[in-house]
Amino acid sequence: MFDINLIAHPLAGTPFGTALDLCLILAAVCLVVAIPTRDYSWVDRLWSLCPPVYCLIVAAGLDFASPRVNLMTLLVVLWSARLTFNGLRRGIFRPGHEDYRWVAVREKLGPVRFQLLNLTFISFGQMLLIWWFTSPVHQAAVWSETPLGWLDLLTAALFLVLFVGEATADEQMWRFQQDKKRRIAAGEEVAQPFMTSGLFRYCRHPNFFCELGMWWVFYLFAVSASGQWLHWTGLGFILLTALIIPSMRLTETISASKYPAYRDYQATTPALIPRPVSKA
Repeated sequence: MFDINLIAHPLAGTPFGTALDLCLILAAVCLVVAIPTRDYSWVDRLWSLCPPVYCLIVAAGLDFASPRVNLMTLLVVLWSARLTFNGLRRGIFRPGHEDYRWVAVREKLGPVRFQLLNLTFISFGQMLLIWWFTSPVHQAAVWSETPLGWLDLLTAALFLVLFVGEATADEQMWRFQQDKKRRIAAGEEVAQPFMTSGLFRYCRHPNFFCELGMWWVFYLFAVSASGQWLHWTGLGFILLTALIIPSMRLTETISASKYPAYRDYQATTPALIPRPVSKA
């Protein structure tokens, strides 16, 4: 196994410790590159790519001999392929294609405070978060001799259900946005400027619900391996939740400022937890 040994830390000498060193290097690169390019979405471009790399480092460190770690890696590679594809067609990998939310935050904070945010959160904070919500694979590696059990199979099934749900929500949103762009380009009236159909009938952010759900259930692999329900690797999905909810609120603030009718949608449809739609 290739060891980077960038800094001394408790995981030094382990495969996931190597993943941590790689994470810190990539965070530093994102920080340095963002300033001259004035593009603060470099971490967004790495978001879908780093988790499978971290899992592959761990799987390779075990010579791909752990069925559980291999299963976890396969699921994360699947997650990555779908998210990367969705990012490619949306253009987020193009230089200069900055997330509109960073533009809004930069205007609100001003240049000095925004650079402090870039140093502490945008670059290092988010990169460490990506490493952390992938960390159950480390716990599974530590307990790699524990055979696969019913909880692993249930977790894999739940992960795949949520994976299909997120893929469906993203596809529905993509088709809606493409149709909206076509109508605007053709000079046609856009009667409904934001998505309310499909899975978006049941909650305003079904993609966020499924994304969080996948990483919540991913932790169950670590539980199955170790028999421990509480472990430091569980902080990853908790911190991810703490990131997504404010991000979701920022998105909604922007949407409500652009579309007055969005507040009616907020009043009738839950934000994150899906709710059956009344037939009345």
